[in-house]
Amino acid sequence: MSRSWMSERAATGRTTRSRRSEMDRPETIEETAEMVTAAGGVGIAIGADHLDPARVRGVVERIDAEQGRLDVLVNDIWGAEGLFSWDKKLWEDDLEVGLHILRLAIDTHIVTSHAALPLLIRNPGGLVVEMTDGTAEYNDKRYRVSFFYDLAKASVLRMAFALSEELKSFGGTAVALTPGFLRSELMLEHFGVTEENWRDGAAKDPHFAMSETPVYVGRAVAALAADPRVARWNGASLSSAGLAKEYGFTDADGSRPDWWRYDAEVVAAGRSGGAEDYR
Repeated sequence: MSRSWMSERAATGRTTRSRRSEMDRPETIEETAEMVTAAGGVGIAIGADHLDPARVRGVVERIDAEQGRLDVLVNDIWGAEGLFSWDKKLWEDDLEVGLHILRLAIDTHIVTSHAALPLLIRNPGGLVVEMTDGTAEYNDKRYRVSFFYDLAKASVLRMAFALSEELKSFGGTAVALTPGFLRSELMLEHFGVTEENWRDGAAKDPHFAMSETPVYVGRAVAALAADPRVARWNGASLSSAGLAKEYGFTDADGSRPDWWRYDAEVVAAGRSGGAEDYR
């Protein structure tokens, strides 16, 4: 993401209108760039596999040539949906698939930061947002899904902390950020609903009533990027709900879902319902 958070943003990824990644999803980086432009900015789509250092360096070189600076880097790279197991122990799992999950979830972030941070630190005030699943406090006390998934999400949290130490002398800030129960296109498809009738998915799983749109965590990033005092968060593990309370933004429907509090107080307690009390 380059120059001004509100004006020009580069969307990178493997799925373009001419080629799909191994996830085989229809959403493209061109559509993402068009959404940025429709919202009043300038979206720029750049196809890149973030496991390929040369391609990533090419992206950064283009940003440097066209903008001359990089102010915000959002490392929201995953691509392992459908690969991780829910019911296998480490020794029962497919080792090659597990190692590929770690490459998709960890190596990509390292490759991207290695290429992009020299440009980001050229000017003080740069921000790195490492996207993960779960806050440090939440994940430290809970086993997340399976060995490889747990390790992947914990590693991203630690990467944010490590980068916060390395960036602070350059006037930069690094944080980890998690959404709650994310109502992505994949999740809508899983529940057999659309964004227009998404609440019908609660019939399949009542906890789906606590889901949030990608807009919510996107507004969290925007709030951080616009905060002149963002350095106070350096090294912190943050959530969309927590930042909504801090900065006063809402999800697309005007609500403020707090999934992590709901999970601790309702899901973990074996209760059901009461979602509206947490929105």
